[in-house]
Amino acid sequence: MELKDYIRVIRKRWRIIVAVMLVVVAGAALATALSPKVYEAQTRLFISTSGGGDSNALLSGSSFTQQRVKSYADVITTPNVLDPVISSLGINTTAAQLGAQITATVPLDTVIIEVAVTNTNPRVAAQVADAVGTQFIKTVADLESVTKGQSSPVKVTVVSAPTVPTAPISPKPTRNLALGVVLGLLLGLGLALLRDLLDTTIKSEKDCAEVTDAPVIGGIAFDPEASKNPLIVQADPHSARAEAFRTLRTNLQFVDAANHPRSIVFTSSVAGEGKTTTTANLAITMAAGGARVCVVEGDLRRPRLLDYMGMDGSLGLTNVLIGQAELGDVLQQFADTSVYVVGAGSVPPNPSELLGSAAMIETLRELETRFDVVIIDTPPLLPVTDAAVLSTIAGGTVVVVGAGRVDRDHLAKSLQSLEAVKGRVLGLVLNRIPTKNTDAYYTYGDAKAPGSSAGQHAKTRAKTAS
Repeated sequence: MELKDYIRVIRKRWRIIVAVMLVVVAGAALATALSPKVYEAQTRLFISTSGGGDSNALLSGSSFTQQRVKSYADVITTPNVLDPVISSLGINTTAAQLGAQITATVPLDTVIIEVAVTNTNPRVAAQVADAVGTQFIKTVADLESVTKGQSSPVKVTVVSAPTVPTAPISPKPTRNLALGVVLGLLLGLGLALLRDLLDTTIKSEKDCAEVTDAPVIGGIAFDPEASKNPLIVQADPHSARAEAFRTLRTNLQFVDAANHPRSIVFTSSVAGEGKTTTTANLAITMAAGGARVCVVEGDLRRPRLLDYMGMDGSLGLTNVLIGQAELGDVLQQFADTSVYVVGAGSVPPNPSELLGSAAMIETLRELETRFDVVIIDTPPLLPVTDAAVLSTIAGGTVVVVGAGRVDRDHLAKSLQSLEAVKGRVLGLVLNRIPTKNTDAYYTYGDAKAPGSSAGQHAKTRAKTAS
């Protein structure tokens, strides 16, 4: 992943990152509030040796003390020192337990022992530190007295007596909350990256390019009101979404201009990607550009085109194919336009066989002679084979890809099904493009000069106006 990919993930998944951070910070705050306050009292002990006043004796004594002082630091947490401390203070504990609360350190190149005692009671911590210093002086004297009655050559002096601490050393709210923020951000970013890596849905033209070399010839922004107002080019012809359909119309004209198809199948991988609304709006847009357009409701299983266009569906394509009606009898003009519609008609028991029949081929060829372009709205490719069958007799196929509705594997399988029957894929239409996050890169007014591998196609950028 490149830096821009990380930035995209952060901008897109920022809610996850913030949520994880808040949870971790809340956990850190709760742990801080529930943790007992620990206080620390300190005492400092100076180790010296008795000897002659000449420089050699002083140097020898200093070297002796520095060598012994580390051993003395270890003696502080032994029962020889702590058992008398426990007895004198009347503490209900053991030497091992008390030793775990005591830390003795020796600063580098010094003969000073720093003793730190921690306890939840500040007064007890100070009492223990004071008692340890007092007892340690006696213990060292006993250890260094080789001959009975002879004084020890090592002298221990308390140079810093302990005081009752007023502020706890633990917990540290500021530090804990800061660590919570940092850890939460890291965990949130990791979760966001994992979520993004596991998300295989098609969201942008880049995702399409990872699946196929077929060009993206159009980009239609997501409209939550599309189900209520499917014909946006008629309801709001000046909207950015309507402009996106006009751009799609233009791009289709550049797809293999030398062998431009007269009939085009519009399909998708799964249901809900917006192929029917795309078909209807494109047809109206083409008619507005001066073309005579025929829209065929090729979805004989769940027809919706006539419902969107507000037309009668008593007779239609199936009636023509089985010889119950003539083609002219089922053609319906849409409003005062040059768009004519052939509805699905009665739902047959064998849609795939009917759509691949000789009667369908003959009907399609007749429509191609009557109209400038014939657009066929078909079922999704993965559930049924109807669209694949029609792709073999039509001039080309356009696959509508619903952003966030279909994953890469589904799109790949759909294109493989078309390739298996040698269907001609003209391109993809990326539909339902988000308008409020980092994948909303299609913006009206940024259309680029057409150009594609097979002829010319445009990378449209159409962002809907709210």
